[in-house]
Amino acid sequence: MFFLERSYRTLIVSPSDKFNAFIAPYLTTLQSETVVHADSINSARRQLLENSFDFVIINSMPPEEPGIKLAIDISTNKNTVCLLIVKAELHDEIHSKVAPHGVFTLAKPTPNVAMQYALDFLFTARERLRSLEKKAMSIEDKMEEIRVVNRAKWLLIEQQGMSETEAHRHIEKTAMDMCISKIAVAKDIIQKYS
Repeated sequence: MFFLERSYRTLIVSPSDKFNAFIAPYLTTLQSETVVHADSINSARRQLLENSFDFVIINSMPPEEPGIKLAIDISTNKNTVCLLIVKAELHDEIHSKVAPHGVFTLAKPTPNVAMQYALDFLFTARERLRSLEKKAMSIEDKMEEIRVVNRAKWLLIEQQGMSETEAHRHIEKTAMDMCISKIAVAKDIIQKYS
């Protein structure tokens, strides 16, 4: 597997001991540091409120609707990859409902090869989500830096009578001279004049 340096948290939602025994060998493939089993949708929702998971695998049992709703909720509201395993005769119908929300589906009974491919897809999707999370965090960090630096510039303009260009140069030069970030210089200025 190509994500050897990571470990993952997995929630298995299934009331079936037979399914739990079937999925157990694959959990090592998922490199799960933590595997939590929930025997009902309500139990799964409690677990999701208390913990974060990289993967949720739902063995959908009749009636399928609660499993479908949970899978959609997870994929829509969390940075979690969800696999919904459904009866073969219902697969196409359920897949068309959940695929637009980013839920993976698999028909049961599930051949070993299909399960392995599904887990590979889960890994790929989770790593893609992880890279998007990092990008979003770096954008938020950059926006925070811009807000703090702008606030410091306006304080320099008000308190020191500098122009905006001078205030900007002052922050950049101080950061370079002291070998610290512009945001650190800006925070010092804000603290000094606030």
